[in-house]
Amino acid sequence: MKFLLKLLKVLFTVVAVLFVVYFWNLDQKVLGWAYKQVNAMFDRKKVNQVF
Repeated sequence: MKFLLKLLKVLFTVVAVLFVVYFWNLDQKVLGWAYKQVNAMFDRKKVNQVF
């Protein structure tokens, strides 16, 4: 019985976290932030391309 109760708590927590991430588009916000950080890192480097 304790195992079943613990399993239900874990499942409820996982579903709640996934719902919050989906509802507030947190995945897109984090990826947008990461994209800006990566661009900021690579835009600072000097590029010397010769064609």
